[in-house]
Amino acid sequence: MKTSQMNPSRLVLALLAAGAIGGAGATAAFGGVSMAANAPSPVATAAPAIGPTSAPNFVQITHDYGPAVVNISISGTRKVSDDDEDPFAQFFGQIPGARGGMPSREVPIRGEGSGFIVSSDGIILTNAHVVQGAKEVTVKLTDRREYRAKVLGADTQTDVAVIKIDAKNLPVVKVGDVNQLQVGEWVLAIGSPYGLENTATAGIVSAKGRSLPDDTSVPFIQTDVAVNPGNSGGPLFNDRGEVVGINSQIYSRTGGFQGLSFSIPIDVAYKIKDQILEHGKVQHARLGVTVQEVNQDLANSFKLDTPSGALVSSVEKGSAAEKAGLQPGDVVRKINGKTIVSSGDLASLITLATPGDKITLDLWRNGSAKEVVATLGGIPKDRTQAAGESREVQKGQLGLALRPLSPQEQEASGTQGLLIEQSAGPAAKAGIQPGDVLLSLNGVPVHNVSQVKDALSKAGKTVALLVQRGEDKIFVPVQLG
Repeated sequence: MKTSQMNPSRLVLALLAAGAIGGAGATAAFGGVSMAANAPSPVATAAPAIGPTSAPNFVQITHDYGPAVVNISISGTRKVSDDDEDPFAQFFGQIPGARGGMPSREVPIRGEGSGFIVSSDGIILTNAHVVQGAKEVTVKLTDRREYRAKVLGADTQTDVAVIKIDAKNLPVVKVGDVNQLQVGEWVLAIGSPYGLENTATAGIVSAKGRSLPDDTSVPFIQTDVAVNPGNSGGPLFNDRGEVVGINSQIYSRTGGFQGLSFSIPIDVAYKIKDQILEHGKVQHARLGVTVQEVNQDLANSFKLDTPSGALVSSVEKGSAAEKAGLQPGDVVRKINGKTIVSSGDLASLITLATPGDKITLDLWRNGSAKEVVATLGGIPKDRTQAAGESREVQKGQLGLALRPLSPQEQEASGTQGLLIEQSAGPAAKAGIQPGDVLLSLNGVPVHNVSQVKDALSKAGKTVALLVQRGEDKIFVPVQLG
């Protein structure tokens, strides 16, 4: 989320998951990742020849593939305190349960979203935030049949989930080629906004390879298709009736549609789906650099012809980047021949790779071009346990993926602590978000993972985390699993 061309602090507040109605399990997406870890999007590809096109037949597309779009409803519980219902809490900036210290209680939650069938035996794609925290997932088909669904896997980093229902001979969608999708092309969304099942809305592709704050690993397709809460997880069709994306987020100051919708490219979603179906989990590649945008002043300083690329500000010790010889001050211009326009493109491209893949990086170093080859690593186990094991969090586990702040990040934030890269389980339920900086646990400052583990070993059933979010420092109580 830190590399969007929009104002990050404003956009973070305005980005809403296009999720469910009134359900914690389907109303917020926590897809944020550190720029240091992940990567990239198909940014600049050769544009197909532009020629006259006929108007899309949305009637036929809806008729043929609407039956493969499903409504997803979830139910579960979450803990609340009397502070949640305090009408004055919002004026004091309080975290629920923090001001009065009132006892928490379990309350039922419900939510709704969308999905689409990709296999006739019941495999369905949706958003991870749609099924997050769900104890029961129900799928409703257009013919009004309902099935209890099993969550096969969910990847919070890309916000993709795979669920399955026990059914045969189901209608399926047809998958398209995202690389052939052009800006200005007609697209169609089908989903359940506000629970209104099988609603079709249309628009055009506004941009491709869009990086968003806290979602820098996904090269979003931006459209002006009307997408609202409940559309999350539904398909985005091109003008030939092929699915090219999963509707995931909207930019809004009101909570409703304002002309900016964002979809996860279908090639990213299928990569996640295939890993979940084959291995039961998702592995993300890691380069091990922290990068930032190249503005005109930096381009002039580095003697670049254009202000583009990803400027390396730090290199992690022992990482694939260090082994390949990357240095702070390098500007990554291409990966495997694909141009890096903004720093978010680097993160998106790495997301499409697999640990062990070799990539060729075209760099600009000290005023001249250089080429290096890197063998991508994986995210260390102690930094990835949060997302994939959210349903198996044991006592004493927070559900956080942490890493120390780099010197540059410490200088920028004016603090020391641990960057929260992923949040799941008890931490996610308490409202801890990727991008927060963990400063202390039960009043004990923490600067490395060992200190966190030591503090947890001495903790009771609840721990108080002091986190920095933007310019604010807040205490968040977390009930351990």
